[in-house]
Amino acid sequence: MAVVEQERETVRAQARWVHSSARKARLVTDLIRGRSVPEARTILAFSSRAVAKDVEKVLRSAVANAETHPSLHWQGDDLVVVAAFADEGPTLKRWRARARGRVARIRKRTCHITIELAQGAPTSTASAVPAMAAPEPEPEPVEEPEAVEEPETVDEAEVEETEEVAEEPEASEETEEPEAEAETPEESPSAEADAEASTKETDR
Repeated sequence: MAVVEQERETVRAQARWVHSSARKARLVTDLIRGRSVPEARTILAFSSRAVAKDVEKVLRSAVANAETHPSLHWQGDDLVVVAAFADEGPTLKRWRARARGRVARIRKRTCHITIELAQGAPTSTASAVPAMAAPEPEPEPVEEPEAVEEPETVDEAEVEETEEVAEEPEASEETEEPEAEAETPEESPSAEADAEASTKETDR
């Protein structure tokens, strides 16, 4: 059983010999294809490309054709951009002077922009305004288990040896001090003077 598809009634507008390359125009027409007329107007109003102004003019012309058509009388806000494309137009050849008497070719591209509107729901699933990417959640720090310090077992014999080693320097210091004190009186000048005096008395 053959299924007969009913032709969808559309309204069309076209701008010919637009001074822009077809590649640049296609970058803009791809953004509005499948969207409603209000969304398409918003996208074109905030587009940074120069050809967006020409595409907006074609869109306005298509909406005006739909609203003023005697048998349709559609509302512009209820329409959807069914088709939007840009075909290559004739290329104007120009020349530019270069060094050593040479010339360089300049190609001035043109294109034909076409937009078709129809009634229905928008088919594009992309949002009208691209949402900002959500920040990626930071990975949670992994808590490492705390190391339990085990008390060191110290032998009593080692403790006694360390105490004896610590006491030995003190004993040596104590023994050195009396020797220094014993040496100092012998080397004093008063003792030498007394010895000389006694030798002189014995000589007399």
